[in-house]
Amino acid sequence: MRLWSLHPALLDRQGLTACWREALLAQAVLLDRTKGFTKHPQLDRFRAQPEPVVAIAAYLHAVRDEAARRGYRYDPARVHLPDDARTRGVGRMSVTSGQVQLEFAHLLAKLAERSPERHRWVAAVGRASPHPLFVVVPGDVERWERAS
Repeated sequence: MRLWSLHPALLDRQGLTACWREALLAQAVLLDRTKGFTKHPQLDRFRAQPEPVVAIAAYLHAVRDEAARRGYRYDPARVHLPDDARTRGVGRMSVTSGQVQLEFAHLLAKLAERSPERHRWVAAVGRASPHPLFVVVPGDVERWERAS
């Protein structure tokens, strides 16, 4: 499971779709609708929020918004909570600068293999912007990260 801390605009089609599906799985875990992935460390940051389900819904809506900008149709009904004042008003979550840099390098490596055009575009952007739910704070890679 990879719940990217990066802005969904940086992801290629495959990455955006995988992010949507994995965030839907994370939502199912947070709603106790599945027995799988319940101990996944990336869920820790959502569980630490006052309202974890609201936080994952806000995350999903931002991914869906990017998909819509690209002309993809991700079903908003799959998100447990609507895109309304409650999900738009959720407080921003922190992510460390080290985590964002690690994810950016990881994404560039993936894009180099499967989406060379997207790789050139992201490399030209040259910086890792965070997902709209996150604010970057100084720090090393997050403790919940399992990437090598």
